[in-house]
Amino acid sequence: MTEPARTVRQSQTTITELMVPSYANFGGKIHGGILLSLMDKVAYACATKHAGTYCVTVSVDNVDFLQPVEVGELVSLHASVNYVGRTSLVVGIRVEALNVKRSTVKHTNSSFFTMVAKDDDEKPATVPRLILESRDDVKRFIEAMNVRKVKGTMKDLMNDARSHIDVANAAELLKNERCILAWK
Repeated sequence: MTEPARTVRQSQTTITELMVPSYANFGGKIHGGILLSLMDKVAYACATKHAGTYCVTVSVDNVDFLQPVEVGELVSLHASVNYVGRTSLVVGIRVEALNVKRSTVKHTNSSFFTMVAKDDDEKPATVPRLILESRDDVKRFIEAMNVRKVKGTMKDLMNDARSHIDVANAAELLKNERCILAWK
């Protein structure tokens, strides 16, 4: 039996939503949490289309809010599977906001969501291989492979930085920081 495989195009997903006043913060801009929720939704839809089963979010990388989103704009979230492992998928998301009055589109966010496929018993499920049909598909797959390696290294470095804190030398370490050391 041949192992299943799907193209990137087969699972590409776009969700578009109108930004309403109840989504706005006190500054009149759309809450970052609203955008994160929509990004999680489109990542789920894209990943489940590829996997053919329920998927859960296990990590979110580099959510940078490049430009604010305004009330009244139409936000489109474009998602593609960039990489698959045995049970995991990396979904790339591009967020764009359309100002319908001016007919202008701005790129507001890009991010990568790592999802894991689950079977009916909530155990990790094997996902179909990814068919790379274009130069861009290949580039994104390799990019995701490289980012996974860097994330592993960074995780080790972060754990090391947290476990080797020299509180005895705090006065020297903090002398140029914007804090007041009131503990001795």
